[in-house]
Amino acid sequence: MIHKYQLNGFNIVLDVNSGGVHLVDEMTYALLDYIAPPFAAECPAQALAALADTYDIEELKACYSEIVELSEAGVLFSEDTFTQYSAVSVPSPIKALCLHVSHDCNLRCAYCFAATGDFGVGRKLMDAEMGKKAIDFLVANSGDRVNLEVDFFGGEPLMSWNAVKEIVAYARSMEKQIGKRFRFTMTTNGMLLDDEKIEYLNEEMSNVVLSIDGRKEVHDKMRPCPNGTGSYDHILPKFRKMVSLRGTKDYYVRGTFTKYNLDFSEDVFHLYEQGFDQISVEPVVAAADMPYALTEAELSAIAAEYETLANRMLENEKKGGKFNFFHFSIDLNNGPCAIKRLRGCGCGNDYVAITPEGDIYPCHQFVGVEGYRMGSLVDGSFDTEMKAKFAAAHVGNKPECRECWAKFYCSGGCNANNYLYAGDILKPYGISCKLQQKRLECAIMMQAARFAAKESEEA
Repeated sequence: MIHKYQLNGFNIVLDVNSGGVHLVDEMTYALLDYIAPPFAAECPAQALAALADTYDIEELKACYSEIVELSEAGVLFSEDTFTQYSAVSVPSPIKALCLHVSHDCNLRCAYCFAATGDFGVGRKLMDAEMGKKAIDFLVANSGDRVNLEVDFFGGEPLMSWNAVKEIVAYARSMEKQIGKRFRFTMTTNGMLLDDEKIEYLNEEMSNVVLSIDGRKEVHDKMRPCPNGTGSYDHILPKFRKMVSLRGTKDYYVRGTFTKYNLDFSEDVFHLYEQGFDQISVEPVVAAADMPYALTEAELSAIAAEYETLANRMLENEKKGGKFNFFHFSIDLNNGPCAIKRLRGCGCGNDYVAITPEGDIYPCHQFVGVEGYRMGSLVDGSFDTEMKAKFAAAHVGNKPECRECWAKFYCSGGCNANNYLYAGDILKPYGISCKLQQKRLECAIMMQAARFAAKESEEA
């Protein structure tokens, strides 16, 4: 399977199964419309007839021979060597928790999937003892995994600050004894940050996700305080200070764009201009009847804006500036392992979410969804059959994904979004698919542009 497209002056051909990217001339690009394996010894007469008015026949025949050689070398029209691993996509040891230390929030974000923090089940904070039970659950179900991950999440996790510190201390106290290492992260809106918290988070959190949507008017429209005032001016200086003191540790600022800011490249560059170089501004996922929702009607505008962002980033790099945009980050040389390419984040299998009451769900977006409660830390229950169901939620078992060129990059999409907006974890949510495909096209084009620039410099 191949995927070919033209963008920013490049003729790009992606070999889906090998991951190889080819920059080709106009003749090769055109000829690929008329040929496919199994290849005949000679260029098909139909292809020659269709292109004879545009290209020289002998050159077309030579081009065909080169395409066949690339196919025989396994870098074009290559065989699928990933889906064979579907058979080993079995229930795995748990390696990561999304720990909901707070089902409460001090903002009232309009698009919040968590119903402004309480997930529709009432406002509550996790106490330290429940958090310690969660750590014990992770250790007990982690098998031979050494590196374990805990993401403090909410609502707003800083509202449960003392519990966070106790949970971290408890986990750290057992690391040497059990031969495992904990990697902590936190997602925060920043409202409660102060110097003490900044110092602690920079010391203990391997990564922090800082929620800010971009320009002040965009951010404040969607992320107000309970009294209706904006939160931008309150959090921006705190985020700047935190990042300036963070050193080489990971972080990123994460925003959400909606129908109200389809010019979201302006928000990305606004965040860059504020001093942040790790940026993610992601499309809102919401029911189509919400006023801010992204629908099919917005797709062409969003696609054009992703292209605008990609080109702006390339121009910025020419001037010596550089930042990482999360959705344009792609490793064409190494990339994820086969299993991760097949099933993505591991939701419900090697990754689960735990609520303040100790309920276990496949991930944070399934919390409160009837029928997807996997168990409880209180009574020790855990639904291994549901775990096996999520282990089998990979691209090999998603019919619409099997023929998609982007399948080994998106891994079948978000299981929660698939369920919530397409009705089945095995059925991809179409709008998300199209946006992911456009982001991938832009990301690959940017790699091509960088490669071409380097070649030009060395020539």
